[in-house]
Amino acid sequence: MKALVFEQFGGPEVLLYKEINDVSIGPDEVLVRTKAIGLNFADIYRRRGNYHLSGQPPYILGYEGAGIVEEIGSNVTEVKQGDRIAFADVPYANAELVAVPVEKAIPLPDTISFETAASILLQGLTAHYLVHDSYQIKSGDTALVHASAGGVGQLLIQMVGLLGGKAIGLTSSSSKANIAQKVGAKKVFLYSENWVDKIMQETNGTGTDVVFDSVGSTLSESFAATRVGGTVVFYGMAGGDPKPVDPRMLMDTSKTITGGDLWNVLTSRAERIHRSNQLFKWIANGDLAVSNPMTFSLRDGKEAHKLLESRKSTGKILLIP
Repeated sequence: MKALVFEQFGGPEVLLYKEINDVSIGPDEVLVRTKAIGLNFADIYRRRGNYHLSGQPPYILGYEGAGIVEEIGSNVTEVKQGDRIAFADVPYANAELVAVPVEKAIPLPDTISFETAASILLQGLTAHYLVHDSYQIKSGDTALVHASAGGVGQLLIQMVGLLGGKAIGLTSSSSKANIAQKVGAKKVFLYSENWVDKIMQETNGTGTDVVFDSVGSTLSESFAATRVGGTVVFYGMAGGDPKPVDPRMLMDTSKTITGGDLWNVLTSRAERIHRSNQLFKWIANGDLAVSNPMTFSLRDGKEAHKLLESRKSTGKILLIP
């Protein structure tokens, strides 16, 4: 099978598109021929060597995709050959064939394309747990969404609105601000502005009920923009490590900080299917808009990595085998 691999850590230039041995499946796995594969920043971190990788090179990136089941393991009864499935947390996805544990195989309705599934699952399930578990959005809540033109950011804005809240966006440029406004942000401010002051003015000096912070280095400012008794959800470090949080500040202001990680939420097949079906229903009903992804051939994975690493992209980037 063909796969996008790398044998040493580094920039996009270390990626190689080459023939490798076909993957084999265990008794509790299904073999999936991928039709669309999601590209995420975690793939860049792994390629650079920021994340630990098990095994020996050649390494294969990718954790998210969708395709058709070609073979099932001897213990598998929940899935059959020919089924359309998607997955959000299965390694070695940057290949024509992927071994998917049946526990992580999410049935894909005919109404959802392979491209949409590969665009929505990882980011959509992240946004879903952020507004349901990390902080439960209620009618009337005001939420500040960092990186609001990115994949998770656009989905968070829409979900906040679906649940009765109001989203304020933060982003780096006017063009990205337009994107956030188009998906429902009531106001969007730029990182280059004094955005804490602007948010306090927008909320009549109160601050937001919750901040969804995926930047990390902005954590102190996020607390400053949050109301007394509010919550900051810290779920990423795209801008670097945050400064330590002073527990005395938390006590004095009754504010809460909570962390978020998708892998602590996707704990069973039932949980994956339940949450994914909510996303699919929103999409099918037209309640959740998924921006058209930018697609690259799997063989052109270097160019896809360059674009994502440049931070000039908005929405999702897909690799097509």
